[in-house]
Amino acid sequence: MTITKHFERPELKTLRQLVRQGEGQQLEFKLKSNHPDKIMKEVVAFANSDGGKLLIGVADDKELIGLKYPDEDEYIISKSIEKFIFPKINYRLEKIRLDNEKEVLIYDILASENKPHCLDLKGIPDERKIFVRSADKSIQASKEVKEILKGKKKDKGYKFAYGEKETLLMKYIDLNKEITVKKFSEVAQIQKKIASRTLVLLVLAGVLRVNPSEMEDTFSMI
Repeated sequence: MTITKHFERPELKTLRQLVRQGEGQQLEFKLKSNHPDKIMKEVVAFANSDGGKLLIGVADDKELIGLKYPDEDEYIISKSIEKFIFPKINYRLEKIRLDNEKEVLIYDILASENKPHCLDLKGIPDERKIFVRSADKSIQASKEVKEILKGKKKDKGYKFAYGEKETLLMKYIDLNKEITVKKFSEVAQIQKKIASRTLVLLVLAGVLRVNPSEMEDTFSMI
């Protein structure tokens, strides 16, 4: 009796392992490319954050569905990246054929050194939007996050003066682990714009980290 062993292709095995991780800070699934505006939001967020992989042809429940006409999806997505994202981003594309003969597209979006990147769907510069990645979501960047992205691009070697408000800030974070702009302004009894500017500077100086959120960003020690 002859026993035939079927070995899974290495690239398909790697894909299954990747999908099993589920969506997260650096991984997003999309079933198809019929809503390129939503896909571009994910692309911009990855480029503005730590980079990530965008899988087209995978359902939210981790099922590998694949694309029947992958060349069409590739054309739509690649053209959208070229047309709607400013400045241009760097990415790699890999195609993996499934057992059902359909394909999954893997867009590997590189963490950019030219942040922030904007999404411009209307062709109106004043309405361009900046997105960042927060866990498994791509969210619109707050004023503070935008300033941090722009500041990191300048790479000035930021310094700050450690005064009364900074002392109050550190004591609060030591007790509560994190703080918001609003809470800092209340604790230090300063204007919100001063609280905002101080927190941004401390992030740029490498003292704090910002944790983007749909509701309200928080700041914590690195």
